[in-house]
Amino acid sequence: MSPRDDIPDLTGLDGEGSVQVHENENLDVGGAKVFSVYGKGGIGKSTTSSNLSAAFSLLGKRVLQIGCDPKHDSTFTLTGRLQETVIDILKSVNFHPEELRPEDFVTEGFNGVMCVEAGGPPAGTGCGGYVVGQTVKLLRQHHMLEDTDVVVFDVLGDVVCGGFAAPLQHADRALIVTANDFDSIYAMNRIIAAVQAKSVNYKVRLAGCIANRSRETNEVDRYCEAANFKRIAHMPDLDSIRRSRLKKRTLFEMDDAEDVVQARAEYIRLAETLLRSVDEPGLTPEPLTDRHIFELLGFD
Repeated sequence: MSPRDDIPDLTGLDGEGSVQVHENENLDVGGAKVFSVYGKGGIGKSTTSSNLSAAFSLLGKRVLQIGCDPKHDSTFTLTGRLQETVIDILKSVNFHPEELRPEDFVTEGFNGVMCVEAGGPPAGTGCGGYVVGQTVKLLRQHHMLEDTDVVVFDVLGDVVCGGFAAPLQHADRALIVTANDFDSIYAMNRIIAAVQAKSVNYKVRLAGCIANRSRETNEVDRYCEAANFKRIAHMPDLDSIRRSRLKKRTLFEMDDAEDVVQARAEYIRLAETLLRSVDEPGLTPEPLTDRHIFELLGFD
């Protein structure tokens, strides 16, 4: 037997040319509806994820949000503080999870939303997929997923490598946060390609995109028409959303200004749409070639 005869050949199983290793099937999240939020770095994924989790909770769902970013600020507005990361907590006990209690790594946030920050490996070392896997394993070991209706993964930037695509192996639906500009839409196109590759072997499907921090949606809508994709929400560039983050609060804890009330209603509508989407066929867009995107949207 050669040194590599006992290693399964997974080439191409997650897309043409892929050599990604599949997650352990025993790490399945379980019966909860699982959503993964992706998008270009700095586009507002954490703000979107937190307000979406709050909306799910106000619809009567038991919600768990998992931040998958070394910056560990995904749940900042839900809890009002930065949490310590799962990976740092595990390191503090020499990776003996049996020494931990749920309260060591889970914080209850707004309206009962349970909040976890997976964190990430030190810069230039390790893999984000390992961190996601360890977090799901720890949650299962402590039975934190058994009484959960909805799980929201908030994933780092527009990275589509195997590590940060790992939440797609657990998700029912992926949604993409974008803005009405070329760079955000270009990132969205790459994420669509990553989700389509994962959907060959996993249940994940695309739910649609959210136009965020954008007064208009014409460029997003033009892309969606060309790629057979769908915009499912629009969050304008509102100062109240920025202020909510500065105040360490979700929009649902802000004063009832007209724009805040409208944004809340859009998040509730989005949450309802996503819950329905799991029981419907997912979207199957065709990612555009780079040339097609440049010709469609330009690069000014």
